[in-house]
Amino acid sequence: MQTRSRRVGVLAGAAALAMVATACGGSSSGGGTPNPSSSSSTGSTGFQKLSPNDQGTPVSGGTLNVLSSSDTDYLDPNVTYYSLGYAYVRPYNRSLYGYPNVEGQQTEAVPDLATADPEASSDGLTYKVTLKDGVKWNTSPARQVTAADVVRGVKTSCNPAQPFGGLPDFDFLIKGMTKFCKGFANVKTNAKDIADYTENTDLPGVAVDPSNPQTVVFTLTQPASFFPAMLALPTFSPRAKEMLDYVPASTQAAQHTIADGPYQVESYQPTKQITYTRNPAWDASTDDVHKAYVDKIVVTMTNTDPEVSLKQLQADTPTADLMMNGVPAADIPGLLSSNDPNLTVQSEIASNPYVLYNNESPNNNKALKKVEVRQALSTALNRNHLIQVAAGPKISPPLTHVLPDAIHGSTPIDLYPNDPAKAKQMLADAGASNMKLKFLFRPSSPTSKKMFQVVQQDLSDVGIKVTGVPAQDADFYTKYLQNPDSARAGQWDLSLAGWGPDWYGDAALSFFGPLFDGRVLPPTSSNFGLFNDDAVNTLIDQAKAAKSLSEANDLWAQADRKVMEDAAFFPITNPNEGQYHASFVHNTIYSPVTQCYDFTNVWIDKDKQGG
Repeated sequence: MQTRSRRVGVLAGAAALAMVATACGGSSSGGGTPNPSSSSSTGSTGFQKLSPNDQGTPVSGGTLNVLSSSDTDYLDPNVTYYSLGYAYVRPYNRSLYGYPNVEGQQTEAVPDLATADPEASSDGLTYKVTLKDGVKWNTSPARQVTAADVVRGVKTSCNPAQPFGGLPDFDFLIKGMTKFCKGFANVKTNAKDIADYTENTDLPGVAVDPSNPQTVVFTLTQPASFFPAMLALPTFSPRAKEMLDYVPASTQAAQHTIADGPYQVESYQPTKQITYTRNPAWDASTDDVHKAYVDKIVVTMTNTDPEVSLKQLQADTPTADLMMNGVPAADIPGLLSSNDPNLTVQSEIASNPYVLYNNESPNNNKALKKVEVRQALSTALNRNHLIQVAAGPKISPPLTHVLPDAIHGSTPIDLYPNDPAKAKQMLADAGASNMKLKFLFRPSSPTSKKMFQVVQQDLSDVGIKVTGVPAQDADFYTKYLQNPDSARAGQWDLSLAGWGPDWYGDAALSFFGPLFDGRVLPPTSSNFGLFNDDAVNTLIDQAKAAKSLSEANDLWAQADRKVMEDAAFFPITNPNEGQYHASFVHNTIYSPVTQCYDFTNVWIDKDKQGG
């Protein structure tokens, strides 16, 4: 299951290690020892300094050939909301803050375009970020990236053609943004009208500091302890004025990208191939995050069989360096047992997958609206059975509540130990015996199909008949999960989805906001089961406004318990992901935010730099 990214139509996976079409591949240079905690947050509230990373002596040059089976959602850093999207924009786009390619620090944001940590006011309502001098767009002539470009980028996030899916994380928080976005929604979706609104409509909460054109000032509506961590989102990236000639996220925009990163897009054939070459305007002295060892990156998106991709990498095929497919689940135990040096297993830091309950289903006399029925289903489901078809607990360790342990506020609880006899009695007490449920799943995903079968068997043991509703990949989200009318019509009762945080550390909001805030529904959120509870909504509001991290973490822990008491969903695993690379590729460190290698930091042996 591909997480993320995350909301609004961009979730493209179906089950952990199953949707290899959108899982990415990566690895550290170590051996085949699982390392589920390597990406955990340190708990620090500040941005971390980079430390040396001993991966051998790097060499520059060559072409990096990446095997993929899927395209991005949008080749647009201010709009993409998908793990693959973050991977595809990283070579040519720089963010205010980014995640380094340093083992053990992959989720600790560091300054990228910014000169330092955000400068906060004493009341927590204002943050200033100053950009580095010497960072330039690959325009003709090359031009300095400025704070005005950042303002343009943030404005673009709520454009009417394709707004950023994570807007609920911050549209309420940035002063004037709710009003700005509401007005933007009424603008015609052509380039001229979008450009006019973007350039001529004020957004009070994002402005250029009058005393310094390199400093952007963020003004908030309330204190928010998580805001500095959120600034690592690509949607806060600057946007070149030349992009005003195109509708955001459009095919035309994707063909005319402007780069400030180490690479530029040489060519892009959607669903087929993207090629990056060096950006002549990039100055390595301004960039501590991207090393850009290789000269060229070619991502081929037509490698639909992960077994074939794996075999190519194992054979050190010259035109196969990395795979953006997670290693097939069936292959991981053998690779681990052989201590294959090109395999590493690391945590996704995600809830992926989980079982969805359709809270608004009219089926079975609206039984799923009852908390007691959902609690009974959660008691009937056997998490161990589900984990076994996701390669077992070494690859898919159990997750029994909302937040993975690397996210601040995570507090372990398990309210639903498996007990079929108890579940059967709970159903009888709730007047919901002999239910018939529809399970929406993706037959293209082997693990999704197997998990459907496990759920079918587990629930049959308590007298519930489960029938499958197979959906094609193109329909799974757009026709069903992102469409509230599908849920309300009872086209499905149960399904699978997966989720990863939009950012890391102070990121509990990026779980609770999109998944459990009942006031925001799909397609604006990913609350596919239409869960709505006033107490949960209140806890979300209180945690968002918390002035300290400790206060926020306590409130998120309360929200986690309340969501589980309401049996809003059934979490299964915070999975580790098997990653693989050719033996001649080095500095291959897994990036949780992209769920794959960082293309901008790997290097290739000198004698293997053909391709």
